[in-house]
Amino acid sequence: MRAALIETCGRPPVIRNVPRPLAGAGDVLVTVTCAPITPLDLLCATGTSYFGEPALPYVPGVQGVGITPSGERVWFPTSAGMAPGDGSLAEVCAVPSADLVRLPDGCDDVAAASLGLSAVAAWLALTWRARLSPGERVVVLGAGGTVGQVALRAARLLGAGDVVGVSRRPGPGCVPLEPVPTLAARLREAIGAADVVIDPVFGEPAAAALQVLAPGGRLVNLGGSASDSATFSSAALRSRAVSVLGYSNNAVSREDRAAALEAVFGFAARGELAVDHHVVGLDDVGTAWEGTRGGRAVVRVTEVP
Repeated sequence: MRAALIETCGRPPVIRNVPRPLAGAGDVLVTVTCAPITPLDLLCATGTSYFGEPALPYVPGVQGVGITPSGERVWFPTSAGMAPGDGSLAEVCAVPSADLVRLPDGCDDVAAASLGLSAVAAWLALTWRARLSPGERVVVLGAGGTVGQVALRAARLLGAGDVVGVSRRPGPGCVPLEPVPTLAARLREAIGAADVVIDPVFGEPAAAALQVLAPGGRLVNLGGSASDSATFSSAALRSRAVSVLGYSNNAVSREDRAAALEAVFGFAARGELAVDHHVVGLDDVGTAWEGTRGGRAVVRVTEVP
């Protein structure tokens, strides 16, 4: 079968013919229709993640969408790049049956692939870690990214009050990314005080957003694309009893992940939730890996009638 293959850490994958996988106990052989290229894929393939250098060569792709032998359309995760084994950027992938999540009618394969684990992170950061209540005010940092786009829309779907994003390319409902004092002032003008901050970036944007947290407010950090560190005032934390909380998909149970995906895919099927994405063919995976186009790259692996 054809597959994308990481042969050297830090280099884009190449297309090779590789043996079809064998199904182990409890596995299902999924015919992969499409798979996204995610920041986690890119990080694991550098060999510098906290998972360590992966065994080479391997097929990347930490999630995908496909069809089971019974004809069911499903989303699935893999541990490619994090543990030995191959991922979703191949025509067939062996997946534990317990990890499969059925796609509802109306949610097409590309839409599901573009959302996936990024949508899980945004959804559970709001519902589980932040425990968002209807009417609360939300700031979303990194609002132009996939996690941020989902968080903006999901907050509104969950009944939030004012919702404001921060983005390098601001659009409706977003303010521009600026240095800490200016950004904090802009956020105060836009929202007054925030009850919840969803933060996939950390660094200075997080420091600015924390300044506008209301008493009892919660900042949920999902990543560090701006910086791995941020400076907070102890007085600001204590005087308003605000919380800084961490979130990782790795801490989520299989059952909770499936429930989050079912909610997200349901909204997608009704046309209420989507993110910027573009579709490329498997032969173009090397170029797409470099990230020269905007939005999430979704690789069309196999055309299934």
